[in-house]
Amino acid sequence: MENNSNKEVLNLIENKKSGLIGILFSRVGVAFILILVQFLAVVIAYVLLERYFNYVKIVQLVLQGIMVIYLINTEMDSSAKLTWMFLMMFVPFPAMVLFLFYQKDIVRQGWKKRLKDLIKETRGKISQDPFTLIEDDVIDSGLDSLCRYLNRSGRFPVYSDTKVTFFPLGDDKFPAMLEQLKKAEKFIFMEYFIIDEGYMWGSILKVLSDKVKEGVDVRVMYDGMCEVNLLTADYPHRMAKLGIKCKPYTPITPFLTTQYNYRDHRKILVIDGQVAFNGGVNLADEYINQKERFGHWKDTAIMLEGKAVQSFTLMFLQMWNLDENNPQWEEFLAPAKPVPSNGFVMPYGDCPLFKEKVGESVYIDILYRAKSYVHIMTPYLILDNELEAALKFAAERGVDVKIILPGIPDKKAAYSLAKSHYSSLIRSGVEIYEYTPGFVHAKLFVSDDEKAVVGTINLDYRSLYHHFECATYLYKVDCISEIKADYKETLKKCKQVTPETIKEEKFSYKALGTLLKVIAPLM
Repeated sequence: MENNSNKEVLNLIENKKSGLIGILFSRVGVAFILILVQFLAVVIAYVLLERYFNYVKIVQLVLQGIMVIYLINTEMDSSAKLTWMFLMMFVPFPAMVLFLFYQKDIVRQGWKKRLKDLIKETRGKISQDPFTLIEDDVIDSGLDSLCRYLNRSGRFPVYSDTKVTFFPLGDDKFPAMLEQLKKAEKFIFMEYFIIDEGYMWGSILKVLSDKVKEGVDVRVMYDGMCEVNLLTADYPHRMAKLGIKCKPYTPITPFLTTQYNYRDHRKILVIDGQVAFNGGVNLADEYINQKERFGHWKDTAIMLEGKAVQSFTLMFLQMWNLDENNPQWEEFLAPAKPVPSNGFVMPYGDCPLFKEKVGESVYIDILYRAKSYVHIMTPYLILDNELEAALKFAAERGVDVKIILPGIPDKKAAYSLAKSHYSSLIRSGVEIYEYTPGFVHAKLFVSDDEKAVVGTINLDYRSLYHHFECATYLYKVDCISEIKADYKETLKKCKQVTPETIKEEKFSYKALGTLLKVIAPLM
């Protein structure tokens, strides 16, 4: 009966996923065609100018020199600088136009300003307990200084009195998520990178529709790229039939804009401001192994109960209110009831519009402070110079650094790029493992039996530079031992990468990784 109820709800907002013809004549198809026309216009203009070759060559050389000087003096990551210089050497005019377009983004300056203003204006909406920051454990661990750093780009307090439950698989998170959703009395806030119709989303949607009937304020937000092949452009209207407030973050539009570069990669669920979920699990069947894609899907998530939930409520509202004329804050931001528990919890977000690389800096802080070990799970390994240096330095000074990566890739290009880092890392003593049953989607750090991070932040350029992300920093909470134990169990299902296995690797992966490394910062 429950499966039938789920189907009835999904039928109300039936997603007409059609073939190529349907996609071409959809809003998304039209948008991509118009974007292609704009791109071709730039290329044609360049070709037409070639008849004035000598003059164009002089102008090109002058502009190349100016752009190189400009690049060297920017605060951009050195790997990205090299990539842009490489492109300007081989395709100068298109690369320069693309670079200026990427840097200035005149079309979306108003959007950027609006979001920055929202984040700055809401810093005072939640407060830091000053007594928490002066506790000996917080000072000794450096958590106080890390908190001060994070608050340069938002408001991310350190909390006590927060219970943390760890889920080693999406399969474990899902029933707990349904149970908590059924308890909602005031509001349910959901912000996910991917929503796809199926058993998982159908089960959740049934609960959400029931809660709307009970007077619960239900809001759902997903990344606009879902419109490409998962959800139709009118999905919010279909959801409205159930009484659910729904919107995509930056839906597809028929204009070239670097806003497409800034995706909402967060996964947040907040219930009544008292319970929150965070981690790598999206709302699609493969994340709970109801559908097989790339073998067994290994993911992780956590549930917070207590004071720290307030930070996730604020993060959701900042994104939701981006296009709201009358933003609502206070009625949802009442402090959560404390739940007595050991340790400290610090949820935080990463916004690509600020200069601080929050996600990467937190990871590097863990690596530099580690005394015994740092164990990592990540689906992607596309490193900039700073993060690669931090991983190698930790290993070279005797810290046990282990990284678990997928054994079955979801993206061949990303898989090849990850392998291009293997030799350098292994020479420094970093141990690398591949999960043989399938795909690792977890984004997890655990260190020294004291610290852990569970969230949405991958070790790649997209997560560290271009996406809106979020994670939860845990210090001396009870579930650290469970996270460590799960890591050990996962290692048993992995094969270690060695210099010998690297020699035996397919030539196609080696060649592709070598070539793509040149443009890795743009991927």
